[in-house]
Amino acid sequence: MNYLLTLKFCGTAYHGWQRQNNAVSVQEKLENAVFGLFGEKTSVTGCSRTDAGVHANCFKANFKAEKHLENRTVVAGLNFYLPEDISVCSCENVPDEFNARFSCASKEYHYVFYDSLIRDPFYINRAAHIKHPLNVDLMDEQAKDYIGTHDFSAFCAAGAAVRSNIRTVKNAGVFRDGEKVVFYVEADGFLYNMVRIMAGTLLYIDEGKIKKGAVPKIIEEKSRLSAGKTMPPEGLYLNKVFY
Repeated sequence: MNYLLTLKFCGTAYHGWQRQNNAVSVQEKLENAVFGLFGEKTSVTGCSRTDAGVHANCFKANFKAEKHLENRTVVAGLNFYLPEDISVCSCENVPDEFNARFSCASKEYHYVFYDSLIRDPFYINRAAHIKHPLNVDLMDEQAKDYIGTHDFSAFCAAGAAVRSNIRTVKNAGVFRDGEKVVFYVEADGFLYNMVRIMAGTLLYIDEGKIKKGAVPKIIEEKSRLSAGKTMPPEGLYLNKVFY
């Protein structure tokens, strides 16, 4: 049986999704929970790798098991074994050939800022603190320049090993939610630190460190030095996964 899970997790305590030998990961915790419930050692496939400290409002993962359990039993059982900062929200049965990573059509990430003179303890490790008011209309306008199929080399951390830096951004923008300012971007794939650099570039445009309207030129130049800074991981959330 091939089970597809929808998860939420706070990534603060974890070194990303991917299982590692020298650090605790979300995948490790989930695979341990699957073993506790099913009594079977199995690999859980995640829809995406995430960096240390990155969160997920919606993360998809699938695994195969010989034992058949009702979906509601899987949800309740896995949550019993999981720590409080990881939750299974739903479970469904999918065809054997389904793969949470390779069957994915696109993903949407959010990067969350909050603009306030005063540090908010409840946003620690949850959002990037900016001490001046952000111009949401400007940032939203500039974010639209990310949309399209481009070589996003300028928005990729140095040393990343991928076959191609070409990605298709389907939607992007910025909106305000109270004190929070959210940059959202949906694409068919993302490069290493791509969303965090995109967010940092919008911040630099807002601060006047990069000229308004510069995003197309930055994309064309394909130089990491042309883009903004890499924002810290705690503001990044995997928000939706599309199949």
